[in-house]
Amino acid sequence: MVEKYSDEDFEALLSKYDYKFKRGDIVRGVVCAYESDGAIVDIGSKSAAYVPAYEVSSDRKLKAEDVLEKNTEYEFLITQDCDENGKFILSYKKVAAAHTWAELEKIKEADETIAVVVSQVVKGGLIVDINGVQGFIPQGQLCARETICSVGDKIEVKILTLEKSQNNLILSNKKVYETNMAETRKNVFSQIEVGQIVKGEVVRITDFGAFVNVGGVDCLLPLSQISWKWVEHPTDLLKVGQEINVEIIDIDHNKQRISLSLKNTEPDPWIKAEEELKEGDEKEGVITRIKPFGAFVEVLPGVEALLPQSALGDYQNKTGKVLAAGEKIVTKIEKFNPKDKRISLGLPE
Repeated sequence: MVEKYSDEDFEALLSKYDYKFKRGDIVRGVVCAYESDGAIVDIGSKSAAYVPAYEVSSDRKLKAEDVLEKNTEYEFLITQDCDENGKFILSYKKVAAAHTWAELEKIKEADETIAVVVSQVVKGGLIVDINGVQGFIPQGQLCARETICSVGDKIEVKILTLEKSQNNLILSNKKVYETNMAETRKNVFSQIEVGQIVKGEVVRITDFGAFVNVGGVDCLLPLSQISWKWVEHPTDLLKVGQEINVEIIDIDHNKQRISLSLKNTEPDPWIKAEEELKEGDEKEGVITRIKPFGAFVEVLPGVEALLPQSALGDYQNKTGKVLAAGEKIVTKIEKFNPKDKRISLGLPE
């Protein structure tokens, strides 16, 4: 037997399932269908509610179906009471943003790192998207390798400023780098010791030497430590990106600096010089450079000796020839101090 209801009974029954929704309420609803510019959602009222596409995501390129899955329940904010068609207007992105702000506050308090997606490259920095919340990374808060980011790239950041009421979120990529760098330095400095041979990559070249990355830390390779031979400029022997084996010759824990030597990974030519050379020997060598006080002559590979200006002048006066770097000359070893790696030359009689 089918039970019959009067109109009054039906209204009373229906009202039991009709919640008193109003603008500003957070409600749960199931996505029922899609329209060209939004989605229909069942929130348990007498009529369905509607989410316009612009209230689905801050990314206007996305359609409702790209974000909201059919027959799936989500939280929504009622932004407008029933319109003339009896539909509530809802927002999904505002609820998502509220949850995101809450998560961001926890992340900032814990000083954690998060990955963000670049949504715009603007003058002065980058605009990124974090689940519907926009953040800004100033140019000065980007480490060098991130300054050429493109839309869609992912980078890691930390939160500098968070003001939800002002919709203000300032982020820093440099802070992540500095934090990681501090941890990297700590690990490297705890493992290395003077005399250790390590592998590194040349990352920067200057007039006074080169910087070599060892385990994530940039270390200095001075010009004088590149080769036993005279080197005019580091680019004569090195190039950026080159992998080399170097010896750690100094560690300054207070200043967090490490000095390296490339020439120490090769045999010391002065050992051979001590075996082969003695005072009084005549030796032909190549002039490597000329200074006001004399000329440096390479008498063995990697072993330079000084021919004083007085002897150089005598040679040029007798021969009428002005010597230059790269030319050969026969000299006589006047003084030899292998301990201090010094040889003084003269001219043969």
